[in-house]
Amino acid sequence: MKRANQLQPLSRQHHLGLNLSRHAKECTDEPEEVAKHWLNLSSYISDMQHHFQIEDNLIAHALEPYRASHSDVASVLDTLDGQHKQLHNLMDEIEQSQKTAGKNITAAQVQELGTLLYDHIRFEERELYPTVEKYLTEAELDTVYAASPDSIKRADENR
Repeated sequence: MKRANQLQPLSRQHHLGLNLSRHAKECTDEPEEVAKHWLNLSSYISDMQHHFQIEDNLIAHALEPYRASHSDVASVLDTLDGQHKQLHNLMDEIEQSQKTAGKNITAAQVQELGTLLYDHIRFEERELYPTVEKYLTEAELDTVYAASPDSIKRADENR
């Protein structure tokens, strides 16, 4: 799928998340499998905090003026906010049960987190980013690109 140049770094970050979450959705009850997938997912989500901030602050803020007059924008913003909260709440819930109750993370928890992450990334690629491309100005897209980490930009992008 062709993506606006300014959003390509964010899309590139999604590739690893799709791969990790797809595998986590098939996690077995083997303790080593659960531990491996939990580590992969929790590390990825932790590393994506800046990515989430770009979406929650820059992208959502730039789309907000269209919320009242465009139902597609309102829907996308509500879904984005809800999914980010779900991801963080589930991560917190799993971590708290592990810390306070000493419970082991289960395959079902890993599968649930994998499914949430997978569905979230698919939503962003199929709905959020096309909406961003439709409504944001070139300057707003450039701001999103500038905020993206240099480590995911390519030298040949010439932005």
